[in-house]
Amino acid sequence: MTTNRFSDQTAIVTGATSGLGLAIARRLHAEGAFIVAFDCNPKAFTQIQGHFGDRGLCLEVDVTNESKVQAAVESLLAKRPRIEILVNSAGITGQTNIKSHEVPLADFDFVLRTNLYGSFLTAKHVLPVMLRQNYGRILHIASIAGKEGNAGMVAYSASKAAVIGMAKVQGKEYAETGITINALAPAVIQTPMVDAMPDAQVNYMIAKIPMKRCGSLDEVAAMAAFIVSRETSFTTGFTFDLTGGRAVY
Repeated sequence: MTTNRFSDQTAIVTGATSGLGLAIARRLHAEGAFIVAFDCNPKAFTQIQGHFGDRGLCLEVDVTNESKVQAAVESLLAKRPRIEILVNSAGITGQTNIKSHEVPLADFDFVLRTNLYGSFLTAKHVLPVMLRQNYGRILHIASIAGKEGNAGMVAYSASKAAVIGMAKVQGKEYAETGITINALAPAVIQTPMVDAMPDAQVNYMIAKIPMKRCGSLDEVAAMAAFIVSRETSFTTGFTFDLTGGRAVY
């Protein structure tokens, strides 16, 4: 990327040490953003910090813990007084290729806490900053599973449906403030998280895609960058499609 549309902007990306989060963070960084990685995997920080250099900061944050999220935002504000962008990408699938009645409650709860509560908490503590500056872009990474449901993935599908609902509510609540809040619903994307899933589950999801392939990380990053740009100023509360034709609504 040679553009600088995010020059002088601070972007928090959760789950930024791998997968979708890392791809999005790299794209925003390439276009000028100062990247703040919220992640609970400090072992990956050295490599990530090396990539982002003096336009990056890694903070160990458990996004399911409100006090830790609040402390991380306050720590960031001591260094960077503005936060223009928040991308909530931290997420897990939990157990997959399993019927609903077989899902342990602990697994269901952990998936919802990570995928839904994590997005809610980071937005909760970043929104006051964006309100003070009368500008902001929040993107919640949802999933086609949140629109249509994926058999064998009840916790994941339920959590992503809730994320989509949250984006609709928040988009309406802050529509007059200069802040847009949207969601992105990819179909299956080739990531380490997908690589760890059972082949039967992945094949089931790919079979539903008219293009008959996984999406790429570059495709996700390009659309995410568009959504959180200043140019995308008249769309809020919307869930963008990235499904190779699976969802056309």
